[in-house]
Amino acid sequence: MPNTHLDAPLFIKEMRETTVHTTRTPFFFNDGGTPAYLSELPAGLAPLVPAATNPALAMGNEYAVANVLGVKPTPPYGIETQLGFAAPQVEFAPLWATRDVAAAFGITLVEPGQAVRLSSPVAELHQVEYEYGVFAGHWSPYQGTGNALLSVVCTDLEHHDFPHVFASTDPTQPLVISVGRYWPGLGRIRLADLWVPRGSALYIPPQPASEHPECIDLHNNRNSARACWGDIRQSSIVTHTLLQTQNGFFYWYWNAIATVHGRPVAIG
Repeated sequence: MPNTHLDAPLFIKEMRETTVHTTRTPFFFNDGGTPAYLSELPAGLAPLVPAATNPALAMGNEYAVANVLGVKPTPPYGIETQLGFAAPQVEFAPLWATRDVAAAFGITLVEPGQAVRLSSPVAELHQVEYEYGVFAGHWSPYQGTGNALLSVVCTDLEHHDFPHVFASTDPTQPLVISVGRYWPGLGRIRLADLWVPRGSALYIPPQPASEHPECIDLHNNRNSARACWGDIRQSSIVTHTLLQTQNGFFYWYWNAIATVHGRPVAIG
């Protein structure tokens, strides 16, 4: 054992970035597990119809949102909203990302050989290949803890005006995306971890702010390597993300209560 410290854990590493022009290549195509952006789809392939936001759908663990503790503008990056949960502990339901489960959070599952047309107010996006460490979620941008590695993970979710594609491209482990559906008027929220099978991807359309939304769909990918917990040999995963890397405006929703993240019961 070292006398003073262990090796520093990997947080997030950006490995490769490519530009995606959404006007020239408006289709995301899951090419056998490899993300591709095309001007036209292969002959005979029809794009998926993206999941519509249906406020009546409710999956995941439900918690009462007792109040909004604060709203903090953080220009030019976005707005932070702190939610007060009426719970001593918060558990994200671990769910395999089937088509119906993803749709309950306004997300479209894109399996190998399938495609979806991108909707984006921004013409130029970027696909970034990342390596996420298993401890990447153990950091809080809200609680004045700096870059400290924390023993707990808070609820940290967002939405924004640009689309996302989260592609599960690690050769051995699935991708885990934390999601939520928040009904402000009802004062309740549903929380889950979507376990995306290797080779599949999630498409999240632009989600701009609206004045009186019936529900708000939220997500975060810092817990991407959650599947590595318990694996003594692998502590990070590789994944590909489509996003706006510059001048994006975010709406963050967070709560400080410690969260629990488990594994799905069945194998996907």
